[in-house]
Amino acid sequence: MGHNGDVQKELWRKYRPFPPVDLPDRQWPSKTIDAAPVWCSVDLRDGNQALVEPMNLEEKLEMFALLVRLGFKEIEVAFPSASEVEFQFVRTLIDRNLIPDDVTIQVLTQAREHLIRRTFDSIRGSKQAIVHLYNSTSTLQRRVVFGMGQEEITGLAVSATKLIKELKATVPETHIRLEYSPESFTGTELDYALRICEAVVDVWEPTVEEKIILNLPSTVELATPNVYADQIEWICRNLRNRETAIISLHTHNDRGAAIAAAELGMMAGADRVEGTLFGYGERTGNVDLVTLALNLFSQGVDPKLVLDDLQEIIRVVQKCTDNPIHIRHPYAGELVFTAFSGSHQDAINKGMRAQQESTDGIWAVPYLTIDPKDIGRDYEAIIRVNSQSGKGGVAYILRKEYGLDLPKAMQPEFSQVIQRITDATGKEILAPDLWEAFSKTYLETTHPYELVNFNVSNLPTDPEHVECRALVRIEGKAQVVVGVGNGPIEAFCNALRSAGAPDFEVLSFQEHSVGVGADAKAASYVQMRVGEGTVYGAAVDPNASASSLQAIVSGLNRAS
Repeated sequence: MGHNGDVQKELWRKYRPFPPVDLPDRQWPSKTIDAAPVWCSVDLRDGNQALVEPMNLEEKLEMFALLVRLGFKEIEVAFPSASEVEFQFVRTLIDRNLIPDDVTIQVLTQAREHLIRRTFDSIRGSKQAIVHLYNSTSTLQRRVVFGMGQEEITGLAVSATKLIKELKATVPETHIRLEYSPESFTGTELDYALRICEAVVDVWEPTVEEKIILNLPSTVELATPNVYADQIEWICRNLRNRETAIISLHTHNDRGAAIAAAELGMMAGADRVEGTLFGYGERTGNVDLVTLALNLFSQGVDPKLVLDDLQEIIRVVQKCTDNPIHIRHPYAGELVFTAFSGSHQDAINKGMRAQQESTDGIWAVPYLTIDPKDIGRDYEAIIRVNSQSGKGGVAYILRKEYGLDLPKAMQPEFSQVIQRITDATGKEILAPDLWEAFSKTYLETTHPYELVNFNVSNLPTDPEHVECRALVRIEGKAQVVVGVGNGPIEAFCNALRSAGAPDFEVLSFQEHSVGVGADAKAASYVQMRVGEGTVYGAAVDPNASASSLQAIVSGLNRAS
């Protein structure tokens, strides 16, 4: 049943706050991100190792092809010395000539001689490759996993770098770059992280033209994102020959802040980001590169990735990884562009109208940070209606799906009809059901009045008035009614009054076309005072005059 209450209150004492970085003149808070980083996908390695069922060869090939289409120029494809499957995948990419000339594969290795040699066997024949060397440097891992001091850990990194530099000459056809990761960087003393990175740099001897990649991973997220940014800025400011290094980020999501940590890390001076599509990976996952890239996109920054068909990306990732996308996942979730709340719907409804009328090309719709169409989503799911919805959502769906532009004053009346339905069912009402409710409420009302046909003609003796002669069923009985007025609507109203219709008055009338060409129809809305009450009538008909007269009949019937 859980811990005793008194004991549970003390459990937090097991933990210690993460120490802040002494950086009183930090600069990153005033920075902005105005360019995309170098992206490196680790879907095929870091992401793949976290799957319940790792990808098979065909799934890996499909994922690799997707990453290439999306525009990734650096792709970590395997830990080739870890298994024969990993090794053979690298060989398949090379032997089948599947790696575009502008794409660099990246292969991971620990700082162990036989693993490094096996890694070089895997990349032989490739045009270019990044050898990603790592070893754990954190205080905790040095103490409880390796039982080594700082100098021993540094010795591992240095000797491994020397071997990679030697083996580079054995693959002259391949342009080799080095990436070094002090694994669990966030749990490593900053001065020591700097020393071990510089020791590797000194051996590798990078230049401005041939830079080394220093990857500073938040292998386990231990603190708030601002602390990670401080760590990155401290390294960037203190690293010797900073211009010869590419500072790379690799943030995990243990505290749910991988996106923020990566963004603040870029503000702090990092040049490159590693992560996975939609953030799958060990524990709570890697940083989500799709979200990170679209965050840049939403700020007017070119993300340098092709994300205009997010549904296809989702399809491939789900197929290859068997990882579901949560319905509220940023940008990609099924419901992230959907509003159920009445106030949200009203704002979106008005915002979409304003957007259609705007000429400056700038996206500005309340609650929608980007245009769903920019990533292959449709507007049809922006607003959905349930018991929490309001008039704006109902009006939006009728306009979007059926072309009906309900007058503002009419919207509350019909939304109450929908509210009664959703309150009774407790469920969402879909567009066809909403249309059915509208039709039954306004278009299919035939009692007590039904307009069968009519004719409007000019009066020979009075050119300012017309006569309306209509065949109307009243309580099921056919009757010809005749009226005169300054237009068809007034003439028809007078005809109905002559037949004993209750006291009524047309307060307002609106009309618009629905559709175009031969299929075009006229939609009419009339607000009427009938007795002491006010009611709306509506009609849709290919003939504009018929539509307007049927709307009056609709209003009278609804008031009866």
